[in-house]
Amino acid sequence: MLHHVEVNVSNLEEARLFWDDLLEGLGYSLYSEWGKGVSWMYGETYLVFVQTEARFLDAGYHRGQTGLNHLAFHVETRADVDAWTERFRVQGIPILYEDRHPFAGGPNYYAVFAEGPDRMKIELVAKN
Repeated sequence: MLHHVEVNVSNLEEARLFWDDLLEGLGYSLYSEWGKGVSWMYGETYLVFVQTEARFLDAGYHRGQTGLNHLAFHVETRADVDAWTERFRVQGIPILYEDRHPFAGGPNYYAVFAEGPDRMKIELVAKN
């Protein structure tokens, strides 16, 4: 069982606009917040987002480098994937693999891949 994942972000205030909306919409509950971070809980697992220290900001993040590539979340239905896709579009959040959307993961894999803060890939996949 995964206990938690902690992600450093380059701009906590901007990241929260995205993560607070997404995680609340997926059923997570705000667990803790402090000056340099926030955490969201679902069941016994939580996600933590922390402001990157200034001395490490220049290194940046890219999902193609060693480290975290993306976070994937379940949604119940294909209609949920479609609703999130439109929500992302309205918010100006880039949809990845548009030419293959919503089957970028394969013919039986219905999902939206989007680009969140710091260009981190986010995936929402339908359970059925």
